[in-house]
Amino acid sequence: MRSSNPVFSRRGFSRDNGYAGFNAAPQAGGPAVATQGNPYAGQQQAPANPYAQNPYAPQDQQYGAPQAPAATRMTMDDVIMRTASTLGLLVVTAALAWALLPVDDANISKSYGIAIGAGLVAMVLGLVQAFKRKASPPLILAYAALEGVFLGVVSSVVDNRIADGAAMQAVIGTISVFGAVLLAYKAGWIRVNRRFYGFVMAAAVGFLILMAVNLLFMVFGGGDGLGFRSGPLGVVFGVIGILLGAAFLAMDFKQVEDGIAYGAPREESWLAAFGLTMTLVWIYMEFLRIIAILQGND
Repeated sequence: MRSSNPVFSRRGFSRDNGYAGFNAAPQAGGPAVATQGNPYAGQQQAPANPYAQNPYAPQDQQYGAPQAPAATRMTMDDVIMRTASTLGLLVVTAALAWALLPVDDANISKSYGIAIGAGLVAMVLGLVQAFKRKASPPLILAYAALEGVFLGVVSSVVDNRIADGAAMQAVIGTISVFGAVLLAYKAGWIRVNRRFYGFVMAAAVGFLILMAVNLLFMVFGGGDGLGFRSGPLGVVFGVIGILLGAAFLAMDFKQVEDGIAYGAPREESWLAAFGLTMTLVWIYMEFLRIIAILQGND
């Protein structure tokens, strides 16, 4: 699934000469139009369509391509339920970590250690899923659970030791961005096409390189590194991170829309949930960082 997230790369619902087939599917509720870019049109672009392998699959009248049987195709309800499952598990484990892993002076080192360990394992599981050809629900749920532990401890530290109420403010900010991007996408104000995709991916690569360089300076030079994640520059880069997350949300919505329009198998809804969860975690962490910087300087 080709990635619309800043860290991971995954097989996409639609592929068109190396890009997610952004010119192939309807957007903003418009009617679906069959084009050569249809990633499920196995008779036109067989190598690009991972789901057009069964010659006995029913032919879709609109797209003229073998698709999954109607009873096993991905629907919006599937995406919503899978996303609710991953986010729900993440929230539960975050709440448990907040409650059970204290961040007072006597226990903060231990809690930090558990959080970092959980975060690293979650990253590894995310990478494994990213390179798998098919969705693995246990792997995705394990990722969500461990990511929740990491977020729970980090949020507790920021909320209790730096900026009171920061976690709730970050949650509200994340929900607001999600709602705004969804509204803009459905209204057609955001057009996800190849140019949009290329610009966002280039910006994300540059952003990640800068953050990696800053991290190296922090590890080997101490302090705040180059200052990209603290102080005024930290706020600026935090805002850039949120804007990138919003752009990736729009591309996630596009991939979900393509998958439903082209009759992707139901298990692909797990990949959609995986991508949306990663993007929302990204946005939440950027909000949390900005709030910590602003209130920590008061």
